[in-house]
Amino acid sequence: MPLVSRLRSTLSRTVPGASAGLLAGFAALAVAELVAGLVRPAAGPVTVVGGAVIDRTPAAVKDFAIRTFGEDDKTVLQLGILAVLALIAAALGVIAVRHRRAGSCGVLLFGLIGAAAAASRPDSRGIGDILPSLLGASAGALVLYVLAGRASRSAVPEGSAGGGGWNRRGFLVAAGVTAVGAGAAGLLGRYLTGRQAQGAVASREGLVLPAPASPARPLPKGVQLKVPGITPFTTPNNDFYRVDTALVVPKVDAGTWRLRIHGKGVARARTYTLDDLLARPLVERDITLTCVSNEVGGPYAGHARWLGVRLSDLLAECGVKPPSAGGRADQLVARSVDGMTLGSPVEDVMDGRDAILAVGMNGEPLPFDHGFPVRMVVPGLYGYVSACKWIEDIELTTFDAYDAYWVKRKWARRAPVKTQSRIDTPKPFARPGAGTVTVAGVAWAQRRGITRVEIQVDDGPWQDADLAAQDTVDTWRQWSYRWQATPGGHNLTVRATDGTGRVQTEQRTRTVPDGASGRHSVFVTVT
Repeated sequence: MPLVSRLRSTLSRTVPGASAGLLAGFAALAVAELVAGLVRPAAGPVTVVGGAVIDRTPAAVKDFAIRTFGEDDKTVLQLGILAVLALIAAALGVIAVRHRRAGSCGVLLFGLIGAAAAASRPDSRGIGDILPSLLGASAGALVLYVLAGRASRSAVPEGSAGGGGWNRRGFLVAAGVTAVGAGAAGLLGRYLTGRQAQGAVASREGLVLPAPASPARPLPKGVQLKVPGITPFTTPNNDFYRVDTALVVPKVDAGTWRLRIHGKGVARARTYTLDDLLARPLVERDITLTCVSNEVGGPYAGHARWLGVRLSDLLAECGVKPPSAGGRADQLVARSVDGMTLGSPVEDVMDGRDAILAVGMNGEPLPFDHGFPVRMVVPGLYGYVSACKWIEDIELTTFDAYDAYWVKRKWARRAPVKTQSRIDTPKPFARPGAGTVTVAGVAWAQRRGITRVEIQVDDGPWQDADLAAQDTVDTWRQWSYRWQATPGGHNLTVRATDGTGRVQTEQRTRTVPDGASGRHSVFVTVT
C-alpha cells in the first residue's frame, strides 16, 4: 500500500477515535460534576485526584511548585490533570475504534482510580464521595462504546460495504449530541455547586462583627514610610498571600459551623458555634504572618489586623493546662473542614501571646480564601504549624503520639519564625540613575521584634538603615537607606537584628524543614 494511502487509512481511524475519546472524557467529567453538585462539590474527580496528588508529592516538589508558580500552583496542577486526562482519553478512543470493550473498560478503570482517591481523602464522607467518579466514568464508558462503534464504521473507505457517508454523518450526529448533552450536564453541575455555596456566601454577607472588648492600639505615627515601591504596612485582604493545599476553597455556612475541643488533658470537652464565639469578649491585634515556603526575599509574608477570641481562654475553659503547669498534652492538633491537620505546641498558644481564633481580618469577616468563618492565628510560628484555616476541630495530644500533615512529609514539628529582611525597592536588575537612591523594604522577627537593619553595598562596610516606627514585636517593620549610588553594577544586601540581639544569619538554607535562612540581595545597574 502506498505511503499516502497508509497514512490516510491511519488518520481515518485515529482522528475519529481520538475525537470519540475526548468527547467521552468530556462527558465523564461533566456527569461527574453534575453528581458532585448534587452530593458535594469537593468530591469532584479533578478535585479528589488533585488532592491525592498533592498529598503524595514530595516536599521538595511542592516547594518547587510554590517557588515557580506562586499562588497559581493549584491552577497549574488542575490544568495538568486535565491535560493528562485528555491525552489518556484520546488514546483510549483510538484503542476503542478497534477494541470497543477495551477502550470503555479503560474509562471505567479511571473512574475506579477517582473513587479510590475520593475514599482516601481525609475529609471523605463515605459512599457519597465516590459516586461522582463512578457515575461519571460509567457515562464516559457508555459514550465511548457508542461513539467508537460509529467511528469504526465511518472510517471505512467510501464505496466499501457498510462504509460511506451515512456512517460518517451518524458519527458526527452522535458526537454533536454528546457534546451538547455533556455541556448541559456540566453547566447544571456548576449551577448546583454555586447554589450549595449560596448559603455560605449569604452567611458571610450577613455577619456583623461585634466591637472588640480589647481593641488594637492605634498604629504608631511613622509606621508606614512614604517610599514608592515599599510593601504597605497593612496588606489588603485581596493581596494577602494564600498558600494551602485546597484545590477548591471551602465555603462553610457560618450558621452550621461548629468547633469541637477534645482530647488528652481536656477535662470538659466543648463544642462551640460561631454565635458562641461572637458572644465572648473579642480581641483585636496586629499580627504579621509568614509562610514556611517563603524563600529569602520572597512574597509569602503579610500583615493584617485580626479580630477573634483568645485561644488560651477557650482551652482553659475546657480544663487544658500547658505542659509547664502540669498539662498532659504538649501538641494541639487543629483540623480543617477539608481534612488538613496542623500541630501547634500547647505551650506556645498558652504562654500569653495573642494566639486567637480569628473571625475578622482588616475590619471585615474573614474572606473565604483566608478561612471563613474561623481560623487560627498564632504570632511567632510559621503558618503550617499554627494558621489552620476553616478550622472545625481541636484535639489535644502529644507530639510523640501524632504527626500532623506536614510533619509526615518531613517538615519540622516546631517552627518558630526566623529573623528575615527583604529589599522591596529597587527591584532586581533595576537601572536607577546616579545620585541618591532610596533602598527600602521590610524586616520581621515575630515575638522578638526588629531593632536594627543594615545595608551592604558590594563588599563594603555594613551601614545602618533608618527604621520606621515599630508597632509591636508581632509585626514586621519597614526600613529605608539613602544610598549615594555611583555608575556601574552594584550588589545590595540587607540584614536585620532582632530584639534578642541576634543578627540575621548569612548561612543560606532552603525552606525545608523549618524555613529558609540567609540574606536577601539584589543586583542593580546605576546609569
